[in-house]
Amino acid sequence: KRKRERKQGLGRNLPDAFHLRRLELHVTFFEYFGVVVCQVITFITNESTRMVHYSRSMRSGHILAREEVNMPTCTSTVKMLKMVIANGTNGLVSIIVIIVLIFPEVIAAQALSPGDSVPDNVSEAVRQQDNTIRVDPLDHFEKYRGGFNITNKHYWSSVIFTGVYGYAIGVLCLLCGIVYGSFLVITMVYRKNDRGRRMNKVFSCNYKSCDLSLIPLTILLTIFAIAATGLVLAGSARFHSEAKTSVNIIIKTANEASETIHNTTGALRDMESNFMEANVNAEASVNLDSTTERLDDASANIEKQAKKNRRLINKGLKLVFVITTVVISLNLVAITALSVSELLRLRRALYLLVIFCWLMTVICWLFFGVYFFLEKFSSDACTALDNFQENPYNNSLSSILPCDELLSAKSVLSDVSAGIYDLVNEVNANISAMQATSYVNLVHVCNPFSAPPKYLYQPENCPANTIRIGDIPKVLKPFTCLDANDGTCDNGYLPSTEYVRVQAYTSSIQDLLNVYPNMEHLLECQVVKDSFSQVLVKHCKPLRKYARMVWIGMLFLAVIMVLLVLMWTIKARHEHRYHLSDGSVEPHCAPTKALELGPVKEIEI
Repeated sequence: KRKRERKQGLGRNLPDAFHLRRLELHVTFFEYFGVVVCQVITFITNESTRMVHYSRSMRSGHILAREEVNMPTCTSTVKMLKMVIANGTNGLVSIIVIIVLIFPEVIAAQALSPGDSVPDNVSEAVRQQDNTIRVDPLDHFEKYRGGFNITNKHYWSSVIFTGVYGYAIGVLCLLCGIVYGSFLVITMVYRKNDRGRRMNKVFSCNYKSCDLSLIPLTILLTIFAIAATGLVLAGSARFHSEAKTSVNIIIKTANEASETIHNTTGALRDMESNFMEANVNAEASVNLDSTTERLDDASANIEKQAKKNRRLINKGLKLVFVITTVVISLNLVAITALSVSELLRLRRALYLLVIFCWLMTVICWLFFGVYFFLEKFSSDACTALDNFQENPYNNSLSSILPCDELLSAKSVLSDVSAGIYDLVNEVNANISAMQATSYVNLVHVCNPFSAPPKYLYQPENCPANTIRIGDIPKVLKPFTCLDANDGTCDNGYLPSTEYVRVQAYTSSIQDLLNVYPNMEHLLECQVVKDSFSQVLVKHCKPLRKYARMVWIGMLFLAVIMVLLVLMWTIKARHEHRYHLSDGSVEPHCAPTKALELGPVKEIEI
């Protein structure tokens, strides 16, 4: 009897070759997955170190030696994972400890970004450099060196490729899920052909002890998942709000520029019609007509580009925000449903939810890569805005706000300023001559421009006893003979035809002077500079901050989801092994008294 008991006890603790092979495949799978996760953590840490190194170099003005972050090597990490997996289900606690030890290093390194490390009271002596030199998958993985340019497909491919680690891990998780699912199907077919005669005895614990050991882990990981979900949802909402506000500011500036040009063309059209009524030579009308057409084309181009880019950007931002919210919300519901299914012993629903959570894990890794690239894009855009402040006429943002196209009109505006300045001086000289030879008291005309060569528009410097150019017809009207039949008047009165011509000239010039300040600001891109300065001061730093918050939360949530899915998979397989088809528990570690009654008969259903 004792020999039989020893044989039964020995047979209970020794798995057959098939189950040993299954355990080896599990270990190999987790080992390969651990290598990939470790490589991602190493990449993020190196990227964070590079950012810190760049920030310190900017402050010191010279190149500093890169400081390496003390991190466990991937080889040692994989060895730890292998030891954890070999120890069975209780080793999940050690996995969580490893993640908790490694993850804060990444967070600490990411907290020191170039924008946060420079104090407010320190001015940067070196202009912010362009960090858009990246690998371009569309150009045979060569380095992209074209700078920030949203109209260049190679820029988009290079900046999107920065999230390749998230995309790669997502695809790898999907493939691993397919392989593991196929492995389970083959195992079930093999067991079915064996008619259930083989006993699954790989795990050393019984059903109740394993079940109790997984409960606190489930609760802990679920709490972490809920916290990471809140972090992602909050960061995504704030990122969407900041990005939309920044885009609206830029597009609003483009619309204001288009409106200013449109007002100028309206003044030129009025001038052209006035010249035609006053019988001014046709050459002046032709010149005005060509100038008006050029300005209309520039205004239409700006308005078209603004509408096109605003529609595309808002559509992209809304799509990312909605998909992120829906996916994260569904993921949270699935995590909760998993716990409920386990409490209610709904095994079929549990298996389906595990598969669904695995798909959610794949999507979380993909969105980690998406938001990682969005942070890089936000940083590139803010750098381009900063560079625009120094040189608005030679910048990649000209595709949205083409200030360089308005340079051709700057010389025209200078000629207009010089012509009005000379005209007003000539009129005032004639008025002074008339006052010297007669007793007529005429007021002088205000010259709104300063002396050459700058010809600055300064209407506020006019003396109090002068009049505007547009008020000249009011002064001349009492001296005009409007009822003369032959077109001439005696006693020094001004003929009506001359009065009409003067009125046409002065009203046209006054219309141009009314839009001159806005036109001058537009040609100098001052309006654009002001709007970009508003984005830089109020929105750039929060934009990068919330994008970083989202991808860190996505990374944390993806890692937690991997652990949760693996844990629920182990738990589901464990329950499946120790439950018969009617739901009863099959004894595994039988007590001594039960063995004294004889061997347990196998029940076939």
